[in-house]
Amino acid sequence: MLSTFLKRNVSVVAATKPLINYQARFASTEAGRLLALNELSPMEGSTRKRRRWGRGTGSGRGKMCGYGHQKSRSTPFGFEGGQTPLYKRLPKIGFKNHTHRDLLGVNLSTIQEYVALGKLVPKQNDMITMRDLVRAGVTTNPQDGIKLLGQGAEKFNVSIHLEVTQASRTAIEAVEKAGGTVTCVHFNKLAMRALLKPHKFEILPWRARPIPTIMQYYLDKDNSGYMSPEIQIRNAKLFGHVTSEAKYRAEHEAFMTYIRSLKKEGKKFPVRPTRLIVN
Repeated sequence: MLSTFLKRNVSVVAATKPLINYQARFASTEAGRLLALNELSPMEGSTRKRRRWGRGTGSGRGKMCGYGHQKSRSTPFGFEGGQTPLYKRLPKIGFKNHTHRDLLGVNLSTIQEYVALGKLVPKQNDMITMRDLVRAGVTTNPQDGIKLLGQGAEKFNVSIHLEVTQASRTAIEAVEKAGGTVTCVHFNKLAMRALLKPHKFEILPWRARPIPTIMQYYLDKDNSGYMSPEIQIRNAKLFGHVTSEAKYRAEHEAFMTYIRSLKKEGKKFPVRPTRLIVN
């Protein structure tokens, strides 16, 4: 039935008007006869014959196949043909200290200036942590912690309780003379991130103990190390805790409880929290 329909329509079209090129390729020039499969061919110029490489030198495309002599394009940097390269002949100098910490220095004069401007408010029964220093604008982005330095110790007269990573002996003496305290607490990179950006954690990680190479620093009372028994007793009497970890952990748990209650009610937190907001 299909062939009869096509024959009838081809004959009608051929009788009424001449066929254009693409129609002539579908239907034979003789009206009433279908185009056979063996008569199909691509359009002129649409294809070209594939080149045959490597078929002997007489073909013009043999031996090197038109690419000629090649040199290596993947020679590694510093390769000297097989002999021992220069960077291996020279001795190694120096080493990389994997326990090095890049601490940001903050002077006592800077802290006194920010207190005078009202940007940093001392707390009578609590410690000013590195999070408070960052939010007040005293410093920005401490990767491994903050070290308290003694510049301006002669004129320092602010009674403030500070919690930092390290502190110089001059700075500790000046703060204690003014009626404040200094507590040096170890923070690794994860603990620093949890301290500065607690909203990025569903559960706050516990702070790690210092590695053996710096353990003695935090055990020394003269350095105000938080692992010293004298410093632990002093902070427990003044603040009710040795470090700020317990306080911040309780705040974070209250904040996450508030966020979970919003999710159960189908609500979303209005703005991405950059600091803890506890109602």
